[in-house]
Amino acid sequence: MAANCILGPGAELKSSFVFGGSKLAHFNFVGDSILDREVNLEAGLIIANYRNERADPSISFLHRGKWINTSAEKFGALAGDRTKVGANAVIAPGAILAPATIVKRLSLIDQGVGAEYSN
Repeated sequence: MAANCILGPGAELKSSFVFGGSKLAHFNFVGDSILDREVNLEAGLIIANYRNERADPSISFLHRGKWINTSAEKFGALAGDRTKVGANAVIAPGAILAPATIVKRLSLIDQGVGAEYSN
């Protein structure tokens, strides 16, 4: 974690990079992710890092209209500068959130192959 970051009580941060000014409220799980500067995650958020619901758990993501398979079995999300994610939202493995994205409370963001992307 970089300077001026906040990791609230009960929050779990696993194998992730968190850049300056980012805030993770209480009771969050952030796994295998990259959170850019000034990202704000409200309470109860989950950034999942593994797809156990699939026969092939490798993580894919959509970039510039093309699906890219990482061949990695664990990867959470990439959240750009100033992204804000509301309480109790779930970010599925492989999600990419552009800078200044706002995710509403209770949302599901899933960019995996065969999933609809909602923002």
